[in-house]
Amino acid sequence: MHGLTNRAIQCFVIDTYGSERWAECARVADIGFSDFESMLIYDNDLTNQILDTASAALNRPRFELMEDLGTYLVSHPNTESLRRLLRFGGDTFIEFLHSLDELPDRARLAVSDFDLPELDLRDQTATQYSLTCRSPIAGTGHVFIGILRAMADDYGALVILEHLGASQGIETISISLVACEFSTGRRFNLGGQR
Repeated sequence: MHGLTNRAIQCFVIDTYGSERWAECARVADIGFSDFESMLIYDNDLTNQILDTASAALNRPRFELMEDLGTYLVSHPNTESLRRLLRFGGDTFIEFLHSLDELPDRARLAVSDFDLPELDLRDQTATQYSLTCRSPIAGTGHVFIGILRAMADDYGALVILEHLGASQGIETISISLVACEFSTGRRFNLGGQR
């Protein structure tokens, strides 16, 4: 797993629960260091190990923790660059959804060896979608539920999201769009903050 992923987990735990809790997670997981390097590649088992350890140390079910991680990635001030990358997907939440298939390629433009999970959006109806997510890390679909929920808020859309389970390493998320313009979304300026 790319170090950016592991570093994101580390930053999430520190920003949400404190540096002492992160130090405890790193110690209990016995990873042999306290800080992930963003540009290194780590074994997928290490990522699973740190997620399991954080789940136990924080007394949170792993998949709930992963959903919170997804929300953090889009909504925390320290991760504004990821929110900006995602907002380039379109002017509306529906356009954003349809851009998800291209997200791994857009991420590789920024970091050439960064492999995001394989994503595949399917239109079921005009307001119903399914998103499949293939990743070596179990529960990655829950991270995307957090991301989708935060992005819906960002666009001012009202959605219902449901994790439909996993089969052969592929997780499926049901997306029901209740209202495109439910509330005023967050301000987004293509040129950055002014």
